[in-house]
Amino acid sequence: MALDPQAKAFLEMNEAAGAPRTSSMTPEENRLRTAEIGKLAGIPKTVARVENRLIPVEDGKIGIRIYTPQGTGPFPVFVYFHGGGWVIGDLDTVDTVCRNIAHESDCLVVSVDYRLAPEHKFPIAVNDCYAAVEWVARHAATLQGDPEKIAIGGDSAGGNLAAVVAQLAKERQGPALSFQALIYPAVQLGSDTESYRENGEGYFLTADSMNWFFKQYLNGEEEKQNVLASPLLREDLTGLPPTLLITAEYDPLRDEGAMYAQKLREAGVPVEYTCYEGMIHGFFWMGGIMDKGAQAVSQVANSLRSVFMRL
Repeated sequence: MALDPQAKAFLEMNEAAGAPRTSSMTPEENRLRTAEIGKLAGIPKTVARVENRLIPVEDGKIGIRIYTPQGTGPFPVFVYFHGGGWVIGDLDTVDTVCRNIAHESDCLVVSVDYRLAPEHKFPIAVNDCYAAVEWVARHAATLQGDPEKIAIGGDSAGGNLAAVVAQLAKERQGPALSFQALIYPAVQLGSDTESYRENGEGYFLTADSMNWFFKQYLNGEEEKQNVLASPLLREDLTGLPPTLLITAEYDPLRDEGAMYAQKLREAGVPVEYTCYEGMIHGFFWMGGIMDKGAQAVSQVANSLRSVFMRL
């Protein structure tokens, strides 16, 4: 399908603004630039309460933001990890996305401010996210959440972290997860796929920027083969939670996402897979200017509602 007109308009606006390449900027400069993207998510929907907290992790504390929906709990819980190449993004970047998911799904949404690279290299983000899910499972009841109904999810690097955390929860017999929502996840770092060759330049996320992210996140090239960095490489995917996996047609990460969906299916995991035609990486954050971004947020919310209604 042709590039969606709304995605094309965004790319043209970005080019006209003379936005520098990700790899030409420092992490701090990239973080400032990404803060502007958070404004493209549209109008935030109402929730009953938003609360920031600090929770303990190994060697420190991290922030979380808790979105409580309208109504009477206990609510199902959705733990969310933001994207940004493990380097950029924060609680504010996905604030509207998380508010809207909480509003539409009637789930308690917990957004996790895991520590970023290059200040905090692999596997610190993995450890932070796993610790956050453990904390949520232990404290869900005090937050008006249901400890028996916990899902996780994330976009891009956050989708990578969600996939890894789900694998670790199974391996370590940790929190029982009901569902995972993976939005254009990076699941095989440094993969050589057709979508990388087709979409590696000109569609917002580039192959060059992905390589820059890898260098910030990893301690060395050999870590691309570690299943905690590349969850697609894990051999046994049986017993993982039912999965919604979303990709974008004009995204370098499209094919590895599709491959992970297929590998999950082959392992007997229920999978709903959607490739949004005409869309680019990042559209999930841009529901205010891309109708399909808002549609994808609603798809996540509806999937959560459907899964938890059956439990």
